[in-house]
Amino acid sequence: MSTPDVDRHGGGFASDVWVTFVRWTIKSVRNPFVLVVSLVQPIIFLVLFTQVFGGVATAALEGVSYETYLVPAIVIQVALVAAATSGIGLVNDIETGMFEKILVSPMNRTAVFLGKTLAEVVRIVVQVVIVLGLGVLLGAEIATGIAGAIAIAAICVVFSVWFTAFSNVLAVVTRDEESTIIGANLLQLPLLFVSSAFLPLPALPDWIRTVATFNPITYGVDAARAVMLGEDTMTVIEVTRFGGMWDTLVPALAVLVGLAFTFGSVAVYAIGRAASADVR
Repeated sequence: MSTPDVDRHGGGFASDVWVTFVRWTIKSVRNPFVLVVSLVQPIIFLVLFTQVFGGVATAALEGVSYETYLVPAIVIQVALVAAATSGIGLVNDIETGMFEKILVSPMNRTAVFLGKTLAEVVRIVVQVVIVLGLGVLLGAEIATGIAGAIAIAAICVVFSVWFTAFSNVLAVVTRDEESTIIGANLLQLPLLFVSSAFLPLPALPDWIRTVATFNPITYGVDAARAVMLGEDTMTVIEVTRFGGMWDTLVPALAVLVGLAFTFGSVAVYAIGRAASADVR
């Protein structure tokens, strides 16, 4: 009879995931500054956009308040910003030598990435709940109620995986905090503004609509917005077979899960290929 496959240090895959998850969760708790800073920009966007553009934008939204329309975009932005900071934490590990120790340990590389990602997920859920609560206070309405709020948080988690993986790949490749920050931030705002985040796509130039079709943020925002409004909101892919908001959720989640798997695989590969002799 074969024995279970275990790591040489006495644990298994689940143990490696748990150890990594606990370690990164403790780091987050001990450094609440990161949690606060990653919330500042989205909250500023939420307050300023609703106050400055609310009256003008609401007229073009056919009965939907701009607060309700904007909140899904802001929670996706929260997931994006939080995911970007994941790579910064990995760079800190590289600079302190902790990453080198992990590379030469018998810990499963996939488990290491998964445990770190789960810790990021917890932080993202906390932030999304805060922003949803603030949005409701400002006048936004979640048509699908508490179940919808939970679903929106879940969508943000699924969305965040691909950018979390991307920022970790940047960290492993650059091994430099400044380069990782620049690389992650270089994509965030441009991707947000060439998507359906802040205005309906029909109100935007043709070239932005074309870019939005290939922009992951469009699918995250549309999925969250479909749950927020309880109706089909997707404009880049025409799907009618599922009915209602599911015509948005099914294709959007299919795209997001595919991106999460692709970028997650690249991140695991990059971590696995990184040799301790190359880490400075």
